[in-house]
Amino acid sequence: MFNYIVRRLLQAVPQLFVISLVLFTLMQSFGDPLASMGARTPARPEDRKRLERQLGLDEPVIFQYAVWLVGNDWMKIDLDGDGVRETPGRRKGVLRGDWGTSLVTKTPVTRVIGDRIPNTLLLMIPVEIIIIVLSLVIGVYSALRRYTLADNVITTLSFVGYSMPVFWLALMLMYVFGVYLKRWGLPYLPTVGMYDPQLGKTAQQVALHMVLPVLTLSIISVAAYGRYVRSSMLEVLGQDYIRAVRAKGVQPFAVTFRHALKNASLPFVTLIGLDVPFLLAGAVVTESIFAWPGTGRLFIDHTERADFPVLMGILMMISVLVVVFQIVTDITYSFLDPRIRID
Repeated sequence: MFNYIVRRLLQAVPQLFVISLVLFTLMQSFGDPLASMGARTPARPEDRKRLERQLGLDEPVIFQYAVWLVGNDWMKIDLDGDGVRETPGRRKGVLRGDWGTSLVTKTPVTRVIGDRIPNTLLLMIPVEIIIIVLSLVIGVYSALRRYTLADNVITTLSFVGYSMPVFWLALMLMYVFGVYLKRWGLPYLPTVGMYDPQLGKTAQQVALHMVLPVLTLSIISVAAYGRYVRSSMLEVLGQDYIRAVRAKGVQPFAVTFRHALKNASLPFVTLIGLDVPFLLAGAVVTESIFAWPGTGRLFIDHTERADFPVLMGILMMISVLVVVFQIVTDITYSFLDPRIRID
């Protein structure tokens, strides 16, 4: 298994290189980072030229990418024929841990993203636990009682939950639990932020502010993944080896959870493995609606201002997480299904 992990990590290096090159190239036509640096007053042409030279934005894309990747300690260029000059802003490059400086906050990208990651993890870890537990419980229960009244009710609610847009569901939850309950004089839930500034950042305040975002992210995913688990369970329960196990007199509980669920959960593991990296990178819509200070909202805020270094940092973080969780998913396969060998 160790050799497999090392081989997969080595294969990921050229993949991440190509991804970073494509993302960096696309960023050049994404927006103008200098347009928002002068607030409401547009920068004068001479100021724009000076800023472009200071930030290295007047260099060709390939040089900008090289500076971003490996730094500019070695680089001296002559762009306009007026003599060799060093690239501005000494940098070590991403390969040496220097992800650059935010064009908006003038702070290192690692600090900007690092300040938001704990908030996102605080929100996403409960979401992922709820999704995994409820999806398995609902899917297995529905499969064992297929075509009954309970199965039909669960199926209907699942289709309703899965068909709701996330922004609409978030607004409805805010309206019901934050507006209507308050209007009726009942205990209500906060709708924005991470805590009430007047009460401070206490555990109770953070927990109350987490309820609605967690519900929003969980409802849609549970509705979708529960259907996948149900379909997989029905397919596995109809296999010959399950009939053979039952014929040997094995207890129904052991048949369901020891033999059937392990194989039926393989597609579910694939979905979770693809979903976790994007959840850890932040739920863009949900964090924006509930004003939750996570990486999703950070991405939106810095997208509006074309902050390329921060955007590249977030996108590359997602890319690395996807590669890592693909490896984790493959390893999980080998534990769930002994027929799958990892060499």
